[in-house]
Amino acid sequence: MKRLKILVVDDESRMRKLVNDFLSKQGYEVIEAADGEEALDVYYKHDDIALIILDVMMPKMDGWMVCREIRKDSKVPIVMLTAKAEEHDELLGFDLGVDEYISKPFSPKILVARVDSILRRTNKIGTADSIKAGNIVVDKSAHTVKVGEKMVELSFKEFELLTYFIENKGIALSRENILNNVWNYDYFGDARTIDTHVKKLRNKLGESGNYIKTIWGMGYKFEVEE
Repeated sequence: MKRLKILVVDDESRMRKLVNDFLSKQGYEVIEAADGEEALDVYYKHDDIALIILDVMMPKMDGWMVCREIRKDSKVPIVMLTAKAEEHDELLGFDLGVDEYISKPFSPKILVARVDSILRRTNKIGTADSIKAGNIVVDKSAHTVKVGEKMVELSFKEFELLTYFIENKGIALSRENILNNVWNYDYFGDARTIDTHVKKLRNKLGESGNYIKTIWGMGYKFEVEE
């Protein structure tokens, strides 16, 4: 099976190597660029790039300019890396069609998990009909959930929420992030609806409900002890 190709763009060679090493271990093919101009040259030479990891602050052409150029004719997923954490920078990134925005310093493992999640969401990685975490098995095609040997009845949103948690296992998810991905961007209700659904989901999952960890002041993380 052909490996998915990821373009990593950063003017720091040490950063490129770090990201390259972790992505390569995950089975991706990685190509690199050291500045914005080189990034565009490399991008246009390859018509099979599945995702771009793009630093903001670079010589010759910054990440925003590169993103604008690529978005003129492509919807390839883009993950922006930046040392800045200001809200307006993050909003600019999303306005330009950035799929994910990660501030430095970051955990390479979390970056790889975000890449996996984006590629699943955009159907670049084949999603299995059945996914498993601990003793929970979710059959997405049949829309069923099994905990151990017992079938568990979930509402549509509870099912979507559990699926999203499992597909982002080990990642800290803010309430806003969960709303955007499970309830979609057109939902304008109170984010506390997530807490209500999580409470019901935990109860229905029994002891396995403990997989859903609360991160106080932020949101939740689905974590299974191996």
